[in-house]
Amino acid sequence: MNHKPSPNFDERKGIKPSFLILHYTDTLTGAAAEDYFLNRIPGAGPVSAHYMVDEDGAITRYVDEDRRAWHAGKSSWRGIEDMNAHSIGIEIVNPGHGNGYRAFPAAQMQVVQMLCQNIMKRYGIAPENVLAHSDIAPGRKRDPGELFDWQGLAAHGVGVWPVPLAEDFKNAAALAADQVLLKEKLVAYGYDARLELPVLVTAFQRHFEPEAFVAPETSGQATERTAARLNALLRMKNG
Repeated sequence: MNHKPSPNFDERKGIKPSFLILHYTDTLTGAAAEDYFLNRIPGAGPVSAHYMVDEDGAITRYVDEDRRAWHAGKSSWRGIEDMNAHSIGIEIVNPGHGNGYRAFPAAQMQVVQMLCQNIMKRYGIAPENVLAHSDIAPGRKRDPGELFDWQGLAAHGVGVWPVPLAEDFKNAAALAADQVLLKEKLVAYGYDARLELPVLVTAFQRHFEPEAFVAPETSGQATERTAARLNALLRMKNG
């Protein structure tokens, strides 16, 4: 593992990390992302992350885990506003939606899995607390996006993946059509109640229903499948 200290951090003030936030770099190369972390871009706002995983699987640490890195920005989850203080951030090299977004290489995903598992074990981070940047900043962020293999990670205990049962489908069609109840359930899972329903649905789909982006114009529109997966997640969370 490489170590290139970023100056962009401050103190956690006694808060123990309980979340793991996964991002993509939104740059063509890891070196380009590193330029931001090391303040080599004139006029760019100071940002950082605890780790970056390159496409070949190389890991670089920029901020020590006991420090508060500046990766989450304006964000919220389950009413927690300062997600930087409560989380460890991992940047994953990928061009992002504006630069030729593509699938994440197997070698990269394998290292992401290993790194996440190690961090989760050290801090006792629950699988449901492994989140996307787009989960905690819906509408503002899209990363790591619908091509990220959340399902594969969840199979190894990194994050969760909904597998609906018959009971989850019983009221799914009605739930998808009930905007008030649907938003209540998305907020109950953790999403920010202050945002509009289509924004929350899109964020949910980026993480838990990537099929919704096969035809991008339909993303943000809840379907029976959306509702069933949300029901499954809430059942898993509350069970």
